Amino acid sequence: MLGWLSRQREKLLLRDDAYAFLFDRDRSGELVCIDTETTGLDPWVDDILSIAAVKIRGNTIVTSEKLELLVRPSLTDGTGGVTIHRLRPMDVAQGVEIREALDRLLHFIGSRPLVGYYLEFDINMINKYLLEWLGIKLPNKAIEVSRIYYYYKYNLDRLNSYPGRVIDLKFDTIMDELGLPLLSQHDAFNDALMTAMMYVKLQQILRS
Repeated sequence: MLGWLSRQREKLLLRDDAYAFLFDRDRSGELVCIDTETTGLDPWVDDILSIAAVKIRGNTIVTSEKLELLVRPSLTDGTGGVTIHRLRPMDVAQGVEIREALDRLLHFIGSRPLVGYYLEFDINMINKYLLEWLGIKLPNKAIEVSRIYYYYKYNLDRLNSYPGRVIDLKFDTIMDELGLPLLSQHDAFNDALMTAMMYVKLQQILRS
């Protein structure tokens, strides 16, 4: 997440004014939950294979307004860990080029805040391409659901006299603790949808 001054400095680096809307003040009141599936875990070496995003409007996950894209990787050695993300070379061969995927993603998210689970990884993956293409990093506010969950559990444990207990931040654990249905994982849209469910449920709990 960039502060106001950093955003203004970043905007000066933008190579294409067609994307200046990324730096506008968000007036939608919406959030966008995003997820990527990749060929590996090194943002500076590996490629994006799929991108998914879904809007959150208040307490509603707007599944009718979603983005789901397969991306043709630039690497020549296939798709990497196919057993993890279940995407075969023949699947992503029909995907779009990364710049087309990012163009569609940027227009989908606009200047809305982003929500994710270990969101820093997804943002770093996207920033690798944006820096090369547009000269900027994503300026959107970033909201990490595992941090919100940690805050919730830490305060709950303190109330129940369990100070210092290790808080499990694994994806499955959070879903189970919040009583949410676990969908098939390592699918970008399912992961984005489940993360959006986490965020909405946590907001409801913290407001109650």
